[in-house]
Amino acid sequence: MPKVQEYREKLNLTQQELAEKSGVSIRTIQRIEAGATLKGHTLNVLADALGIEKELLVNKKSQENINLQWVKWINLSSLPVLIIPCLNILVPIIIIYKKKEYNTLTKQIVSLQILWTIISTVLFFLSPFFHRFFETEIRITLPVLIISVLVNILMILINAFALSKNKDLRIKLNFSII
Repeated sequence: MPKVQEYREKLNLTQQELAEKSGVSIRTIQRIEAGATLKGHTLNVLADALGIEKELLVNKKSQENINLQWVKWINLSSLPVLIIPCLNILVPIIIIYKKKEYNTLTKQIVSLQILWTIISTVLFFLSPFFHRFFETEIRITLPVLIISVLVNILMILINAFALSKNKDLRIKLNFSII
């Protein structure tokens, strides 16, 4: 059963009532419930009319082909190489392409590693300036490095547990870098 029809019936709405509530023609709703692709403006207004997030209406056919075991390994593959810059990005990318696991979950994993590597690098290089700016005796370069690595380990482990439990990532971005 198409998602729009499923949520429409949960709210006890007819196609006509949903059309009036959303401002979408009844013919469009009929086509969507018959299997037409839902996207753009129509997706947004139907999600609003049904009172749900638009992600719930999109049929994720790519999710069917995801090998969750390899996604977990791709996520965990960053752990052994966290200290070496950029390997925490390259190792997962190599596994993704070798195993042909190029999907939304793996793109999110790599995007998160890219963003965290950028943030950590900037903080690391700015830490001597913070030391001078605050005029402290304590050097904060090493603590910044240690904290950034520990936070990265924590993010990877949280996502690993979420993949096992919910088959989705707990920490993810609203966009993809790759």
